Amino acid sequence: MTSTGKQSAALGADFLRHELQEAAPRATGVEGYMEHDAAVYRTLLESTRAIPWKIDWASMEFAYVGPQIEALLGWAPSSWKNVQDWAARMHPEDRDKVVEFCVAQSKAGTDHEADYRALTSRGEYVWLRDVVHVVRDERGEVSALVGFMFDISERKKTEEKLAALQRELEALSFKDGLTSVGNRREFDAVLQREWSAAQRHGSPLSLIMVDVDFFKSYNDYYGHVQGDACLKRIAGVLSDAARPGDFVGRFGGEEFVLILPNTGADAAREAAERCRGLIGAAKIPHERSPFRQTVTASFGVGSVIPAEAGDPLAFVNFVDTQLYRAKDNGRDCIAAGKPAG
Repeated sequence: MTSTGKQSAALGADFLRHELQEAAPRATGVEGYMEHDAAVYRTLLESTRAIPWKIDWASMEFAYVGPQIEALLGWAPSSWKNVQDWAARMHPEDRDKVVEFCVAQSKAGTDHEADYRALTSRGEYVWLRDVVHVVRDERGEVSALVGFMFDISERKKTEEKLAALQRELEALSFKDGLTSVGNRREFDAVLQREWSAAQRHGSPLSLIMVDVDFFKSYNDYYGHVQGDACLKRIAGVLSDAARPGDFVGRFGGEEFVLILPNTGADAAREAAERCRGLIGAAKIPHERSPFRQTVTASFGVGSVIPAEAGDPLAFVNFVDTQLYRAKDNGRDCIAAGKPAG
């Protein structure tokens, strides 16, 4: 440690001893205990790089700021005159929230912590954590604030990386591992959200269920690896056919689903026709299919304006019925309808 660093730690240790003596002036042997363990406090400050400070409550002026603050932020201790200097050197996005919180906690006499970004003399920002102790006088009134500043920049970087990874994992948990479109979990969440929105606004909501025709025969003939490749292509075709705001997901197996917000029956039927046409245009070979030996699909379409007592699951079951009606009608076609009531 440099001579300046040792001097800073010594000053901080003296400050800490003084504050503890002030807080407990009648405690037996406190002064001697502090003198005996001065090295402990010096080591604490050296290892944590904590920056001690004190603010007089009546004047809102700094009574003390540890000299270590200049090495961290570039501002000399003499430039920290009052709480306005502290607030002014705080990131604008953090300032109001942190100042209001600290003032409220201090007035209530509650010890507290606050994290914020502090401006350096170089125009950069460093994440700090202020740990604040409220000192009261003999009448129980707030007389001072005593605390430590800690540089938590590295911790914040780690937290941000972990948060990004968490968001990435959350996104992956809503995606089908094979086709990269939404999975059943995301379908359930999106359907519930769009159903509630349609209820609030009285707007139409449509659903398209898609089943790849004769897919078992496709797998038996081409093998499961090629079958997976086929499902990926179908997912890509459906995604290309979807409009911004539509949801495309894999419902399970060879079944896919599209959620179309603010879409009535006619537009939903047109969307299904567009999907059917694009699948046909892809001309994916299927030797076991009676339809031009290419992959085709059957479509069930439903449209509804959700009632207050409506049930989205019942709507899904209705559209699923339409899908099976299309398959019963010979496949490679569309069956559409509206739920009764």
